Amino acid sequence: MTPLDKKIIGQSPSAVQLKKMIALIAPSDAPAIIYGATGSGKELVAEALHEESRRKGRFVTINCAAIPKELIEAEIFGYEKGAFTGAVKSTTGKFEQAQKGTLFLDEIGDMPFDLQTKLLRVLENSVITKVGSNSETKLDVRIICATHKNLDELVKNSEFREDLLFRLNVFSVDVPSLSERNEDIPALIEHFIQKKLAKSGLDARPNFDATAIKALQNYDWPGNIREVRNIVERALVFFPKSQICEEDVKKYLLRINTDVIIRAEEQDTIWSEIDKLGTHLSDSEIQKHDAAPPTPKDFANWFDRNNSVDLRSLLRDIEIVLIEAALDRNNGNTSEASQDLKLLRTTLIEKIKKYGL
Repeated sequence: MTPLDKKIIGQSPSAVQLKKMIALIAPSDAPAIIYGATGSGKELVAEALHEESRRKGRFVTINCAAIPKELIEAEIFGYEKGAFTGAVKSTTGKFEQAQKGTLFLDEIGDMPFDLQTKLLRVLENSVITKVGSNSETKLDVRIICATHKNLDELVKNSEFREDLLFRLNVFSVDVPSLSERNEDIPALIEHFIQKKLAKSGLDARPNFDATAIKALQNYDWPGNIREVRNIVERALVFFPKSQICEEDVKKYLLRINTDVIIRAEEQDTIWSEIDKLGTHLSDSEIQKHDAAPPTPKDFANWFDRNNSVDLRSLLRDIEIVLIEAALDRNNGNTSEASQDLKLLRTTLIEKIKKYGL
């Protein structure tokens, strides 16, 4: 298996075509824009473009939608001591951190309009000026961007600079949605299971049988690859060392009803799992509590069917599942996700970094 095959999982025609495109344009230093739905793996494609290139510097990322407008310029360009209140020391920005490497601007469609002008100047002159400085720094950085938005529409609505789009869009990479490559689902599930088990050191592999795989392949995957990872997380928490069938997938992992596929919000998901964990709620009790999250007493009967519990790991995994679900629900917007989770935005970002989400 090549390094690119390890990065972009799957051998479907869409996945193979994507890998061919990456291999073709990776050696270039020209900018590129990666288009794709939320959760489709745009950052993985950007990483692959960097790793397959000849650039020796770092791969540095910044999410243009996750940083407050008033801070993003300093984050990207860096700043000098005293440039603004709180600037107690000179700080290197993302551009300089990516010197001789690649800077990945995720969610470029959310970049403030005035900052787009400064980015255009960098592309034209290959120099930056730190906030609060008069000196210029020469750059050798490849810029790769990603977005789930239609940049042409943003241009028409005067929300994105047309000249910047022309400068960035030297190469355009379209990342297929998972519904376009559902034959890759078994490989993706195995990849995430192996990755999770290697990280945790636990022997808790769930086994998806043929009916479960078919159910997953028939799902439309609105959350794309990120949603596969979420489902594997749920399976590891709720079905350790267990066989998973079609009914389990539909009832516990996907929550599909007869007419419409419902993306499982985590309150509903955890309630449906309580029965699996041993609380033996009746259907009427489940309906009664359907809108409410579980309380600690709902896990009181755990040891009726389990000999032990790795409490720290279980609580961590549930927290990861809830964070990822909130991010999926809000298309990666950390401000809105933090409101759903009743967390400070800074706390949520710290947890995202902690868990590598």
